[in-house]
Amino acid sequence: MQQPLYILAGGSSRTGGRAATDSNIRAGKAVASAVRTTLGPRGMDKMLVDSSGDVVITNDGATILQEMDIEHPAAQMIVEVAQTQQKEVGDGTTTAAVLTGELLVHAEDLLERDLHPTVVVEGYTEAARLAQEAIDEQLLAVELDDELLEQVAESSMTGKGTGDVTADVLAEHVVRAVRMVHEGNGTFDRDDVRIAARTGSSSSATELVEGVVVDKDRVNDGMPARVEDATVAVVDVKLDVRKGEFDTEYNITSIDQLDAAIRAEDDELRGYAKTLADAGVDVVFCTKSISDRVANHLADEGILAFESVKNADARAVARATGAKRLGSVTDLDSADFGRADAVSTRRFGDDELTFVEGGAAAKAVTLFLRGGTDHVVDELERAVNDAVDVVVAAIDAGGVVPGAGATEIAIADHVRSAAAGIEGRKQLAVEAYADAVEALPRTLAENTGMDPIDALVDLRARYESDGVAGIISSGRTGEIGDPVEHGIIDPAAVKREAVDSATEAATMIVRIDDVIAAK
Repeated sequence: MQQPLYILAGGSSRTGGRAATDSNIRAGKAVASAVRTTLGPRGMDKMLVDSSGDVVITNDGATILQEMDIEHPAAQMIVEVAQTQQKEVGDGTTTAAVLTGELLVHAEDLLERDLHPTVVVEGYTEAARLAQEAIDEQLLAVELDDELLEQVAESSMTGKGTGDVTADVLAEHVVRAVRMVHEGNGTFDRDDVRIAARTGSSSSATELVEGVVVDKDRVNDGMPARVEDATVAVVDVKLDVRKGEFDTEYNITSIDQLDAAIRAEDDELRGYAKTLADAGVDVVFCTKSISDRVANHLADEGILAFESVKNADARAVARATGAKRLGSVTDLDSADFGRADAVSTRRFGDDELTFVEGGAAAKAVTLFLRGGTDHVVDELERAVNDAVDVVVAAIDAGGVVPGAGATEIAIADHVRSAAAGIEGRKQLAVEAYADAVEALPRTLAENTGMDPIDALVDLRARYESDGVAGIISSGRTGEIGDPVEHGIIDPAAVKREAVDSATEAATMIVRIDDVIAAK
């Protein structure tokens, strides 16, 4: 008899056919259901506790999925969908994850009805193209002024721990921040809108700093705490005694020689401070260390200095003030320095922060967030980051569409109408795609306290009559209305990215018919 041929390593496992497909679909559905209840302004938060006891409380889909530490490879694809959504447009992570899960739910039903996975994939791909058409048809013919962009930012932050009272104030700060650094020609460096946060006050105390906030204290208490009309230098060199490339020894045989060596070393250290002072420098941001003796000399010259500044902070200071990054403190030129209206240090509890305000180049701004607890501040930071991203997406990536589930209702209607003209079994997959998209407004209604079935029926009827209908959160429950009238607006880019990424992930999972796992 022929001996058996072993290809896989010992202990490896293999699952094929429908068993593999079912396993992957179940994993994807489970992950999507984990974030489903967070969708919308009345969505709930999740508390995630890791093995070391650290706690994260958040409503953000990408953060939840990342903190869950998912291992199943198919479920990990849902995490990647949310991460891609976060990276590309900054918001809609929960929408993308829930849509992926719903596409898998309906794909499972189609497979049980003996549709081939390839047919499902072709139907979903065609439906995604139709969905993009529907999004284009929903674009609002409006000017993207500050008021509209504030509505976009507020819609993004609603339900993310900002509080209804302060969301409008935060939205105003976000739009002002983006306007300050946006070039107006399609160029925007996301790093120029920085976010700093400290506990100790309510979120309504958040302020917009026209400059940079650096988490650094001055290196010497004798230095001034505030400098007006400051000349700023950003240096990338250690301000300490120079060391040679090779280890050397000096034999000192007299006190005079020792005194001369000490004087030479002190002159070198004093020279750093004198060179900077003679060049007119008022403030120094150093990415390397500053020795105590150099710090004393700098204090004697009235120079405010900071050491071990992070590279990102140094870059931001340079962008805000117009300074150049210097690799030496010799042969300094006035063109190498930046200007700021004021550089000051402020104390918040046990921490001291440095504010660089009114930079001459004005290429960086900071949203300085406040909150009562660390958990509040962390969630507020995530919400404001999303708001900044969606405002930029609205400006640069194709306008805005109605929110509150209205665009999803329009997509489902358009896809379902087009499905009637598609021949063969692929039509079933296209119709299933429309049903999956409708799960988003249905979930919004459910999270708002409405009956999801009744709400969906009313949404369809209102859309047929008025051309737009969404779930408006009011009081303790919700109602059907025009989201544009209520200022609920989303960037079209968020919808487009969610459709594309969810479709790609769902079709990839459906096509898998063999899972080979190593030991």
